[in-house]
Amino acid sequence: MLSLPPLMTYYHVSFENPLTFYLQIQLMVEVPAEASGPLALQLPAWRPGRYELQNFAQKIQRVEISDAETDEPLPYRKTTKDRWEVPGAAGRSVRVRYNFYAHQMDAGGSWLDATQLYLNPVQALLYAEGHQDAPCQLTLDLPVDWRLACGLPQTLPNTLQASNFDQLADAPLIASPTIQHQQYEAGGLPFHVWAQGEEALLNWPKLLADFKAFSEEQLTLFGSFPVQDYHFLNQFLPYKHYHGVEHHNSTVIVLGPAELLMQEALYKELLGVSCHELFHTWNIKAIRPAEMQPYDYARENYFRTCYIAEGVTTYYGEYLLARSKVRTPSQYFEELNIVLRKHYDDAGGQNLSLADASMDLWLDGYKPGVPDRKVSVYHKGALAALLLDLTLRQLHGHARSLDDVMRRLYEEFGKTGKGYTDEDYARIVSEVAGRKMQVYFDKFINGTAPLHEPLDKALRTVGCHLVAYENASASEGTFGFRTVVKNERTEVTYIWPGSPAALALTVDDEIVAINGRRVDMNLQSLLSTEAPHYEVAVFRQNRLLLIELAALPGAHFGPRYAVEKLAEADEAQRAGFAKWLGWEF
Repeated sequence: MLSLPPLMTYYHVSFENPLTFYLQIQLMVEVPAEASGPLALQLPAWRPGRYELQNFAQKIQRVEISDAETDEPLPYRKTTKDRWEVPGAAGRSVRVRYNFYAHQMDAGGSWLDATQLYLNPVQALLYAEGHQDAPCQLTLDLPVDWRLACGLPQTLPNTLQASNFDQLADAPLIASPTIQHQQYEAGGLPFHVWAQGEEALLNWPKLLADFKAFSEEQLTLFGSFPVQDYHFLNQFLPYKHYHGVEHHNSTVIVLGPAELLMQEALYKELLGVSCHELFHTWNIKAIRPAEMQPYDYARENYFRTCYIAEGVTTYYGEYLLARSKVRTPSQYFEELNIVLRKHYDDAGGQNLSLADASMDLWLDGYKPGVPDRKVSVYHKGALAALLLDLTLRQLHGHARSLDDVMRRLYEEFGKTGKGYTDEDYARIVSEVAGRKMQVYFDKFINGTAPLHEPLDKALRTVGCHLVAYENASASEGTFGFRTVVKNERTEVTYIWPGSPAALALTVDDEIVAINGRRVDMNLQSLLSTEAPHYEVAVFRQNRLLLIELAALPGAHFGPRYAVEKLAEADEAQRAGFAKWLGWEF
């Protein structure tokens, strides 16, 4: 007879044939004799770190439920797309068996092949409703020569312990015979760096020194760490990829191509995403929105503060690399200018506020969406954080900054486990500023006021400015439309509101000729003849049309913004630069 300790949920993961990508998963839960109603089993429909329904139940095959003591099959009914109910389970030890398709290689996915098992438990593990707070044990059936990397403690070989389902769900793991491991210490705490990918040729001394530097900078900022150790779980792939996801005391980072990791273009991405994800250990894992205390995995968890969770983290992810001397100011500005380019790539910022964009993550926040509908909580959120940081520094001669806001959030909410609201954030910002900051929130958080003028003004206090360059593309800069060449077809992909193109073209038009000349990778030259107008031949839904384009005198579209140091800066500006970035001007 199977004997289970009370209030313990057991999971077992194995695989028979990795060529199928299917994992075999078992769940065992003891249902109290006094339980009323059916046992409800729920699979998460989304994962923390990506705020959209992903419906992981699409990966579940062949659910079987039985009495764990007698192996008697138990009847059950599926009640939603990812919820099952087992009637008459009171007093029984219930075993659930099913297969899970692990064939998604990104930082939020799971993957099985002959070389490794990579599992995000939040995708794959059912939980029993009412048992989420019970301790969990996960046992993995692995080949003898495989090594297991995970942020959870291992009580026995390949056996992981979690204090509750939340902790288990938030603990990704990688197991393989080839995974590399190194360790460094920061703030007296161990930080583990795991590297899966045989093509990864790492300069470990450089990597560990850089990681140690930005880790110590973050620990100094907050004063303490929410967890006792930390694990960077890296999947280095032989092809191009970029993705990272934060977890309780770990992160999964997926990058490629692995053989280029130590070259500047990809190494800067590794540094940026690693610093970003580590900052999340405080900002979203510990400092958590009230709407997610606790997580409800079965449905949307709407919250208005993702501009804090992701926008502030995006700002600090690159900024702290400069402040910790891992990157130079010029390297930091290169990354900041990428954020500026992405934010000003369309007119969506005129139509949706940051706070509403936070809510709309659950709608279409991770898709391009219809033209000019929305704004990114990552990009505009980072620029709004930069504006706030420089404003607080200006008000107090750099004696106060956004650092103080984040420390206050950590003290009041991160350390106490209490969720914060947008009103809490606004209150703390005003208290740090020493004055009401309602205009900032009305304009840039809850409104759609443009950022470039106030951002330029704030940057000048630290010896920098925001420079607007005309778009060098004739089609976009002069006429207001962007194109892409697909299968030798030049197709319109975006049109600036109020531009000449907005009166004549539409998205998906195929441009075939200009002034009688065939368009074939020569759009720039054909639209740069300074003719008073251009006759453009387009196919629109397979019909040939002739339309006319004429430039608007003095009008330009799609400007490119960049942060640059002032050619001449006074003593106060130079001092502000040094206090902000930690580098001499």
